[in-house]
Amino acid sequence: MTVQAPRRPQTPPDPDGRRRPSISAAELLAEHKKRTKSPLWAKLSVAFGAVLLVAGGGGVAGTKYFVASASNAVTQQNLIAGDVAKSGADGGGDIDGAVDILLMGVDARKRWAVDDLRSDTIIALHIPASHDQAFLVSIPRDTEMQVPPFAKAGYAGGVAKATEVFYWGAQNGGGWEGGAQLMAQTIKQNTGMTFDGAAIIDFNGFKNVIDALDGVNMCVDQRVKSHHIQMVDGKPLYLADARKTPGTHEEIWYEKGCQDFEGWQALDYARQRYGLKNGDYDRQRHQQQLIKAIAKKAAKSGALTNPVKVNSLIKAAGKAFVLDTGNVPVADFIFALKGVAANDMVLLRTNNGTFAGNGNGRETITPKSLEMYKAVKQDKLSEFIVANPDVVANEK
Repeated sequence: MTVQAPRRPQTPPDPDGRRRPSISAAELLAEHKKRTKSPLWAKLSVAFGAVLLVAGGGGVAGTKYFVASASNAVTQQNLIAGDVAKSGADGGGDIDGAVDILLMGVDARKRWAVDDLRSDTIIALHIPASHDQAFLVSIPRDTEMQVPPFAKAGYAGGVAKATEVFYWGAQNGGGWEGGAQLMAQTIKQNTGMTFDGAAIIDFNGFKNVIDALDGVNMCVDQRVKSHHIQMVDGKPLYLADARKTPGTHEEIWYEKGCQDFEGWQALDYARQRYGLKNGDYDRQRHQQQLIKAIAKKAAKSGALTNPVKVNSLIKAAGKAFVLDTGNVPVADFIFALKGVAANDMVLLRTNNGTFAGNGNGRETITPKSLEMYKAVKQDKLSEFIVANPDVVANEK
């Protein structure tokens, strides 16, 4: 027996039920430039999906209390040590220019050891020097990478999938900090990108952030079954737990259309890759889509002017994030990036949104995507998009 994932009533993309026609990248960028900004301050959500977008205009979220609470709530570690941090010549050391943040998602369930994790989500968040937009650029999890030696974890270096790099850096006491440091070093070696900061997101903790926002709205573009969770007597359980639990077992299907998701549903949908037309590439789009959905909900719900809601968001985020802002105090991110609004997030496709293999069947990065990564480093991403409009993923 199958069951559709429980959800609130569907919300169509437009009043007539049809999707709006896509526009060119040049038009999209121009529209973003002209659009009146919401009075929002991007903070840790600029570190991941605008989760803690801070309301401006003297609201409660703009007070010193919020800044101090947010700074203290999130665990801070040294995630981009050494020469992988953006150099002064590249605009590192402050956030007056372009800002680049490495985002890594892990699934840290209680039964898994701290050194037995992969990073299935790898996203570069690029904010140009104008501080009026945010671009999300994914690195496919199965990309074959040349991984440098990493003494901290006793790793001699070699060839590995991108998702495995975090694991090798976490060995022999390296922990999450080591996993992130080796990931940043590997990305620099293979793409040239360096970072001002980084964030590790625990998917399970992140669920509470979405729930604190009373869910998010996402548009499902293709029907897909959950390969991670089953309903047992109406309760969602991970498969390992579901197999050991007696009761009525029902599969979860995510049906096409726009709908409101609870935290567990949104994360589960965004983590599916089996059964999708383009596998992990569709999952990358859906993860980017989730980030934007969280940002939009935070911006429109009014939660960030409500002291109780703000407090619950801070507590939820504190359990979901490990953050490194380099040499820049966390509070500075709040105020320096206040021009980034939820609607100014542009989602970009790597490898034209489909598998790009080498002669050995291993995944690689296409020359065009390497040029996109180069544009990130040079803060010329807008120009690259105008010349290559097909890289824009027009997700709702």
